[in-house]
Amino acid sequence: MTVSYTLKVAEARFGAFSGLLFRWRGSIYKLLYREFLLFCALYATLNITYRLLLTQEQKRIYAQVARYCNRSADLIPLSFVLGFYVTLVVNRWWSQYTSIPLPDQLMCVISASVHGVDQSGRLLRRTLIRYANLASVLVLRSVSTRVLKRFPTMEHVVDAGFMSQEERKKFESLKSDFNKYWVPCVWFTNLAAQARRDGRIRDDIALCLILEELNKYRAKCGMLFHYDWISIPLVYTQVVTIAVYSFFTLSLIGRQFVESDKESSPAPWYLDMFVPLTTLLQFFFYAGWLKVAEQLINPFGEDDDDFETNQLIDRNFQVSLLSVDDMYQNLPPTEQDLYWDEARPQPPYTVATAAESQRPSFMGSTFNLRMSDDPEQCLQVEASRRFDLPAPVTQTSQTPLLGRFLAARAPSPAVSLQNLRTSHLLHLRPGGEEAEGRIEEAVDEGSENEAMEP
Repeated sequence: MTVSYTLKVAEARFGAFSGLLFRWRGSIYKLLYREFLLFCALYATLNITYRLLLTQEQKRIYAQVARYCNRSADLIPLSFVLGFYVTLVVNRWWSQYTSIPLPDQLMCVISASVHGVDQSGRLLRRTLIRYANLASVLVLRSVSTRVLKRFPTMEHVVDAGFMSQEERKKFESLKSDFNKYWVPCVWFTNLAAQARRDGRIRDDIALCLILEELNKYRAKCGMLFHYDWISIPLVYTQVVTIAVYSFFTLSLIGRQFVESDKESSPAPWYLDMFVPLTTLLQFFFYAGWLKVAEQLINPFGEDDDDFETNQLIDRNFQVSLLSVDDMYQNLPPTEQDLYWDEARPQPPYTVATAAESQRPSFMGSTFNLRMSDDPEQCLQVEASRRFDLPAPVTQTSQTPLLGRFLAARAPSPAVSLQNLRTSHLLHLRPGGEEAEGRIEEAVDEGSENEAMEP
């Protein structure tokens, strides 16, 4: 059964993720403890052999071999090779999940387009959706060990109600050397075409929509089959596995605490440890990474985090039959909603979410941007607009924070230069002197009004 912990980490509070470290089912401890114990046992065996069973000359030779193995282990690009491999496997794992066929879109189109409240209409809709479910069962039998154990033979598929005896005979009479999961899809198209001729499907547009949804459904079945057929190249899997095993084989010898290291170390605090903590952590991370990839490379097995294919079959079959049969034209009465006469409807909040209702809505990142309110600049822009002159481009000589503390509004050199340029343009234009006089009068009038304000 799939291990889900989404609710446990709904809030990133203190200790929320730490509590997940003590779970056993679906954990890395359950997946790796055998290999970890084997590595510890081999390391302890070599350690005891070196300390108790070897002579002094043999210890010297072993120390040379240990140093060579330690240097050689660092030459293996384990992080790069393993990281790229795990990324490839995880992306493939999610793509396989999204390729599992779900009948939700198809069943909605069938319920809306295949008409008839009599027994013939009901039989037609149920048969169409049953063919779609049969195709998914057949392809899942080919890729999932759980589904194959549930339906080991076609007789079990018939007993489960996905296929009738007559359909089984026709299915088995078709001789083909390839997987025949696509046969129910062909039955579906022929039956839909017959329903169009009989008037159960009222127009060609509805028939085309049904067939388009069926093709999407069949494409997912085919993609699922091809994911099972075309695996990650074996050479890459072998390279990664050999790299990990070689690295830790060299680490078993090279990470031993030998006496020559103590003699050659200039530090007086050299530690002679029996348990290599950093090496064990390294094994836990790298080997655990490899085990994760081994588990996800085929998610249709029987591991803890493999896909629940049998439950998907049950869900799809039940929901699809319910939608095309019991829910066909079974609508609740239409009535006015609760906010019929309200121009600005606001759904209520509970006490636990009342604080969210007080938050202002997001209007845009520039909604609260403070613009310059300098009256001289405003008058210049207004005069430029009124007399059809180019608008002055002004810049503030101080930062907003500095201006807030000093309360200074001195014009910058850029403003003065712009004023000169505007005056020059006014003199060059016909009637420019008159326009300049109007601007000066407007500026003087604005200054007088500002002076009269308390």
